[in-house]
Amino acid sequence: MFLLHQLDHTVKKLKGQIANALTLLNLGLGAFAIMFILQNELRLGLLFITIAALTDRLDGAAARRFNSTSEFGKQLDSLSDIISFGVAPAFLLYQAILFNFGLPGMFVTIFFIACGAIRLARFNITESTGFFVGLPITAAGCILTFQLLLVSYLAPFYFMIITFVLAIMMISTISVRKM
Repeated sequence: MFLLHQLDHTVKKLKGQIANALTLLNLGLGAFAIMFILQNELRLGLLFITIAALTDRLDGAAARRFNSTSEFGKQLDSLSDIISFGVAPAFLLYQAILFNFGLPGMFVTIFFIACGAIRLARFNITESTGFFVGLPITAAGCILTFQLLLVSYLAPFYFMIITFVLAIMMISTISVRKM
């Protein structure tokens, strides 16, 4: 009986850590993306950000499935998201096209990251409802990431504008329904 109780307790603890493990995988994928971007392997950076988005989706599902949501998990998820969907996409687009604008390109890149951090901080201190306030960083980061595929087709100034607009949308008060 004691052994079964201990085994049951251990299994419950392991289930509770699946979401956090997926969150850390998200963070690791974002870090790999940044490393590839720094080596000018932009398509690999795009791939790793995309996989990070999938793991980000799975960590929330796992937390709900195993009833293991926690304040720690929420904070860890936000810290991972700023890497995978703030820093990595911003660096990706900077390396692909925004560097051509010099200091203004740097400013817009940093502005996107800062707005993402503000968005996550606001999310972490507000009560959960059926809506997000502001565009979620995951969505903004994925939109920014996939802009890489348009670099050959659109005028460079477009990317300055889209990066700035996505940053503003993250800190805006628009309501976005949770999925």
